[in-house]
Amino acid sequence: MGTKTGRNQAASQRRVAIVTGAASGIGQAIARELTERGVDVFIADIDEAGGRKVVEEVTKAGGTARFLRLDVTDAGQVENAVRSVYEEYGRLDYIFNNAGISLYGELYDMTQAHWRRIVDVNLWGVINGVQAAYPIMKKQGFGHIANTSSATAMGPAPTAAAYATTKHAVLGLTTSLHYEAEAFGVKVSALCPSFVDTPIFASSEGINMDLGKVQAQMNKQKMMSPERFAQIAIRGLERNQPLVCPMPLRRTMDVFFALFPAAHRSLMRLVCHVSRKARSEKADSRTEAAV
Repeated sequence: MGTKTGRNQAASQRRVAIVTGAASGIGQAIARELTERGVDVFIADIDEAGGRKVVEEVTKAGGTARFLRLDVTDAGQVENAVRSVYEEYGRLDYIFNNAGISLYGELYDMTQAHWRRIVDVNLWGVINGVQAAYPIMKKQGFGHIANTSSATAMGPAPTAAAYATTKHAVLGLTTSLHYEAEAFGVKVSALCPSFVDTPIFASSEGINMDLGKVQAQMNKQKMMSPERFAQIAIRGLERNQPLVCPMPLRRTMDVFFALFPAAHRSLMRLVCHVSRKARSEKADSRTEAAV
């Protein structure tokens, strides 16, 4: 009993974070950045092999991390995971609700199954994390909730409307909770990356689209490394920013929306044109046959 109590007392002196989707990409980079700052991190992911590899690498580098297999779409599983971390450490300093998937396709090609899958992961996955962590943080009087949205949440995203829908919702949830939670000492931030070089693009689902062509178009953009974005994200959290987005991008989008609406409309039409070039001929044949 004395040994267990001693471990709990030692743990309570250390900051602890849960990062979902941490087996790769932005989640992995954030987890590494946190461990370098002396935070104990739970690598939470459905990808066990990838997650355990990250733990091994972090440990070899001198950080403290453990793997936590987690399906963010399962509210009970998320609740149990968050509660177990809190009970072990006696505190919860951070939760990064970062797990997400992407999907390309036009709305007339989407089914209810497509919608349910992306909403379950991208939106309910965040809601489940917030619902599990917020009461704990409210009770303890501190903590930071960081939800990964996207720069896509700041405007339209033709041919990625389902993805944009989830990210708009996450941004609305997060920026609203930012002000609700501040009275209780809890901080809340939305992370809004764009064109970060992560596996999410390569692993995207394309509905009647040639993802090779989509990927080729994406590769023409100047991509930010996950490590660079993680640094920006943590710095934004330190400043308690409600919305953390690389500033050049944020300014560019603000200019397009506010000052050059015609140029912005032209850009969105170009996105549609380019994306439809990636549409497979078989898909068009099936659509015509259906009509």
